[in-house]
Amino acid sequence: MNNGSITLTDDDGAEVDFYILEETELGGETYLLVTDDDSDGEEAEALILREITDEDGMAVYETVEDESILSALSGVFEELLDEINIELE
Repeated sequence: MNNGSITLTDDDGAEVDFYILEETELGGETYLLVTDDDSDGEEAEALILREITDEDGMAVYETVEDESILSALSGVFEELLDEINIELE
């Protein structure tokens, strides 16, 4: 992480900056609520990423697709999402 943002590489090899809105731990895992929109737009989409440490000690991020984990994390992030009008993708 760097100053509230991370840079990820998409499937096409392009780098995309994501802005960290919130970070939390659940079940010993670290999760980030991120968006690729740094403006104060009315509607922004957000992703929940799980942080994994690879064999070199570097942080790697993957999207969370497990519905039970997403449900638990939504409870954690719910107040924040309401305050800043962000829709989970």
